[in-house]
Amino acid sequence: MTTTRFAPSPTGHIHVGNLRAALFNYLIARKAGGTFILRFDDTDRERSKQEYMDGIKRDLEWLGISWDRIEQQSKRLDRYAAVAEDLRGKGKLYEVFESPTELDLKRKKQLNMGKPPVYDRAGLNLSEEDKAKLRAEGRAGYWRFLLDQNRIEWNDGILGPISIDAASVSDPVLIKHDGQVLYTFASSVDDVDMGVTDIVRGADHVTNTATQIQIIEAIGGKVPNFAHHSLLTGAQGEELSKRLGSLAIKDLRETGVAPEALVSMMSRLGSSQPVELLSMDEIADSFDLSHFGASPTKFDAEDLWPLTRHRNQHLPFAAVQERIKALGVPDDQAERFWRVASHNITKLDDLAGWWEIFSKGTEPDIAPEDADFVAEAMKLLPPPPYTDATWGEWTAAVKDATGRKGKGLFMPLRKAVTGQASGPEMADVMPLLQVVKARG
Repeated sequence: MTTTRFAPSPTGHIHVGNLRAALFNYLIARKAGGTFILRFDDTDRERSKQEYMDGIKRDLEWLGISWDRIEQQSKRLDRYAAVAEDLRGKGKLYEVFESPTELDLKRKKQLNMGKPPVYDRAGLNLSEEDKAKLRAEGRAGYWRFLLDQNRIEWNDGILGPISIDAASVSDPVLIKHDGQVLYTFASSVDDVDMGVTDIVRGADHVTNTATQIQIIEAIGGKVPNFAHHSLLTGAQGEELSKRLGSLAIKDLRETGVAPEALVSMMSRLGSSQPVELLSMDEIADSFDLSHFGASPTKFDAEDLWPLTRHRNQHLPFAAVQERIKALGVPDDQAERFWRVASHNITKLDDLAGWWEIFSKGTEPDIAPEDADFVAEAMKLLPPPPYTDATWGEWTAAVKDATGRKGKGLFMPLRKAVTGQASGPEMADVMPLLQVVKARG
């Protein structure tokens, strides 16, 4: 049974970067008919908040990503404590006392000597008497995992064969001085206990994967299949940052981006397959990690708008009926309004602007050289209600009266009535118009 997981920390909102991990793991499970776990890494008691957990669930639901079960690491602390005690008994977990300042000095000294800045395992040489003395001095101990200093190898689902010399990696800290269990440890225990078979995450986790493989083996688990997707950059290849604007899923949703647009882009970005608007079923059926490369992947939020436009313009009336009703569009005009306005929107919020024009009128856009022409034309426009024939009858009458024809006839009238140089066919617009401000 294929089992995957998405394990966000509920210390903030998910963004486009970690969305890829959520989506890839979800698609692997869905394609295989397996299990997808939403697992909250909430062992940081101070920063983890219920509001962020609720927000993450809301974001995933909006995107169409569902889960088979939810887990919380904060409810598994007894299990972590038991595994930690077992590792201590095996000599795989040892207590250390260096402060951040002391560690920094050690790293600088090693670098100055041309050595890799790897923890020197000084804690292994401490006797029980040494430890007691340090505690008496007010030092708080924390715990590191003792790596076997051999090569750690796996065949990555995206990056291919990976080999990391464990001697070049510091023994990872698994438990902080206040007892907080860190991600590297809790995640490894969870993956073993929950039978996780496949894990996809960002390329910045490769070293973490190396150490977690040894942790998983030390606690008697089966190592999952790992894959590391490329990291996102800005449109010009720059590092994604707050300077590029908010890329939180909730913020993209609030700007009007369609969920299908975001999911379609994230499922193909960085792969050999073209980005196109797809349903979740289509995405899952065609999803294959072998299509993805290791190079950094450019992301431009502006590319979401053509996909959003395509999705929104092809929605059935039933999908927008309640939204249109909320705008105040009469029931007998609602379907016509959608048919007329739908191909002239990008965001669904754009519908409000069109109904404002149709129901309340708008300031006319009249060029000085067209002022007399428009004034004469408006005298020939009958009062509403208008019909499908009104535009043709009106423009014919204006043509006869003024001699104008073609663009010189139609464009000034369009801009006078709608304030827009482009938009729906005016013959379709006229029956929806209740006020024409240019009149008079």
